[in-house]
Amino acid sequence: MTVETSPEAQPESTQPSSLSTAAARNLATTTKSAPQMQEITSRWLLRTLPWVETKGGAYRVNRRLSYTVGDGRVEFVQDGAEVRVIPRELGELALLRGFEDEEVLTALAGRCVQRDFRAGETLVERGAPAEHIHLIAHGRVKHSSVGRYGDEVAVAVLADGEHFGEQVLLDEDAQWDFTATAETAGTLLTLARADFATVLSSAPSLQAHVEHFTSLPQQRQNRHGEAEIAMSAGHTGEPDLPSTFVDYELKPREYELSVAQTILRVHTRVADLYNGPMNQTEEQLRLTIEALRERQEHELINNREFGLLHNADFKQRIQTYSGPPTPDDLDELLCRRRGSKFFLAHPRTIAAIGREFNSRGLYPNHVDLGGQQVPAWRGVPILPCNKIPITKEQTSSILVMRTGVENQGVVGLHQTGLPDEYQPGLSVRFMGIDEKSIISYLVSTYYSAAVLVPDALGVLENVQIARRQD
Repeated sequence: MTVETSPEAQPESTQPSSLSTAAARNLATTTKSAPQMQEITSRWLLRTLPWVETKGGAYRVNRRLSYTVGDGRVEFVQDGAEVRVIPRELGELALLRGFEDEEVLTALAGRCVQRDFRAGETLVERGAPAEHIHLIAHGRVKHSSVGRYGDEVAVAVLADGEHFGEQVLLDEDAQWDFTATAETAGTLLTLARADFATVLSSAPSLQAHVEHFTSLPQQRQNRHGEAEIAMSAGHTGEPDLPSTFVDYELKPREYELSVAQTILRVHTRVADLYNGPMNQTEEQLRLTIEALRERQEHELINNREFGLLHNADFKQRIQTYSGPPTPDDLDELLCRRRGSKFFLAHPRTIAAIGREFNSRGLYPNHVDLGGQQVPAWRGVPILPCNKIPITKEQTSSILVMRTGVENQGVVGLHQTGLPDEYQPGLSVRFMGIDEKSIISYLVSTYYSAAVLVPDALGVLENVQIARRQD
């Protein structure tokens, strides 16, 4: 029996009726992008820092002679819950700067007593006798006093590595002129004046050093610790005018150019055959240079020898008053130097700045920088830099700087005119072809940074960037 079906019920043919797109692509020209790279950032530091030509590979920063002594930070070692001060780190105290008797320093370190404190605890009371120097191993301590009108005013906030009460070691009548309160839990070490006197009485080398130290304040100096330039002003008649000269540091600091290098390898077959529409060697080189520039900016921030975070003067490092970056903290940074050119902060820190501004009903203005609108505070641009580290406690730092040689600021150092120079301060040198047909290029860039005077660079430390819970 034969069953007839309607045309609508017949199955469709599986044969294509036109050329498929997959086959058509074999005859089409593909439009390609250049190789992309997520590591590339705006690199504002490299773009805004003035670069100084550094012939001979070194840059010497000459300054006036300074009598400033021992204003550094002390480092500690931790063994479980026990914290000890490194004996040689006591040389960061003004009284012991330059003292190198390891045996005596070890004796002093051994007399330091550990004290753990909790948040809110009063460590010293204003008006009480001062008998100990305090070395902060970990935590934040706020100093407060009574203002002219009877209200409590904040004097300073100290943190890891800082100290207070050094004057008590030589002054038997010393009293605390502030109240020190712990803002967080932490640990400090104390050295009693009586213990210091015991070591002093049995150490002739320390006695000689202390006698020399007490003579230093007799040398006339300005508020920056520089040797004073004698002069007379406001006089009448014909008095004898003082004579003077400007003394220089005998051993000025020299910054040597650092280097970032890599060897780029390209197979000759790739370089010969696969250059359309883009040159393979050029693209390899472009991305390699981008990575080198990123590393260069990282080193300018973090290198222990010349990096800005490590070369900021300790007197130019301040702590936030409450943790997050407030407008008051940014003002404190600005007021410590003239002619600040820009802030530099991690993008997450900039977001934290925005939250603090918003909570106060403020909105930072914007300024034009190279044709791009960037946020600013008091007319000073706030620029992002993801090379500034963030700690596991979700804190970071904010830098502010004055730049340029003419302003006695921060400058970048490089040398141009290098052999096989590809970009200013960057060279690409052909190294040959090996037996495996691999072409090698040595890619090098030379750089450093110098802080001409200490107040050219400031750092706001321990900035809390995590969002607070409501």
